[in-house]
Amino acid sequence: MYRHHIAPPRAFSQFSHDLIRHPRLSSDAVRLLTWQLSLPDGARESLSRTAERARIGACAFTRAKRQLKEEGFVHERRLQGPGGHWITQQLVSNVPLSAAEAAKILARMPVHTPSADAAPQVAPSPRLPAVGVPTPPRTDGHPQKDPGENTSHRPAERKRQPDPAPKPEPAPETSETPEPTEAARALVAALPHLSPDLRRIPRGMHDELARLVSRWLAAGHTPTAVRTHILRGLPDDGTPVHRPGGLLRYLLRDVPPAPVPGITPASEQPTPARPSSRLAALRECEGDHVQATLFRPAGDETRCPRCLTPPSLRAAAGTAVRRA
Repeated sequence: MYRHHIAPPRAFSQFSHDLIRHPRLSSDAVRLLTWQLSLPDGARESLSRTAERARIGACAFTRAKRQLKEEGFVHERRLQGPGGHWITQQLVSNVPLSAAEAAKILARMPVHTPSADAAPQVAPSPRLPAVGVPTPPRTDGHPQKDPGENTSHRPAERKRQPDPAPKPEPAPETSETPEPTEAARALVAALPHLSPDLRRIPRGMHDELARLVSRWLAAGHTPTAVRTHILRGLPDDGTPVHRPGGLLRYLLRDVPPAPVPGITPASEQPTPARPSSRLAALRECEGDHVQATLFRPAGDETRCPRCLTPPSLRAAAGTAVRRA
């Protein structure tokens, strides 16, 4: 390895080899320290400004500053200067210093505050006294009475009439919702087993739902009718029920009249079973049969192929079957 040195004629700084080859200082810390030591005398550039000019990032600057402070090359202290401004003094040295040595050096440094650079025109101007003799505000007494003069356009005061006799307060209306019965509570407690959509009924709504069910039972509806009404109100297209308590409150809010005994409502009458697609294509034969006979017509015929076959052919077919 060959090295060639040319001494600079001007603008150079001398650094110790121990500083450049320090084993516990990173390259960013050495660059930050050497940059600060190369500044001219009297320069007040902070370490953060030096790191910005040296293209040292925020995280790298924090790490480099911590290393310099741990090794004794950088010392800081905060103090309150004239005018109440708090400032931070930074001391950078080319050799490690102890805290006591740094405190002695910083004590000899002048305190530079931002207020020293303020322009004189920003100082507040002297206040001009107000006209008249200063009088303190009134702290006692009453407001002055009406002098009696017509100083405003206020409407004439009306004479107060005696209050009429107080009307009797109406009796409080009784709630239409009866207290929940044991049968209503048992029906509400069994609703989660009625359908998977009702498994998440909030416990806090059981009393409210029991009162609504009590209204249905008091109107003459049976528990079976209440459960049937609830099942009909649940969605049958697979839509999930996110708030079963609110749905039950909506379904039980209005109480219809109870059905008359002995008369089955039209909604509860069994609907005729719909024939399957296989039986829908068949037709009942209008011929002479002991029992109803169905056949599949090829067109618009009304009799089965047996009825359309002549009697002689049917007799011959029957004889052939017996011989076989």
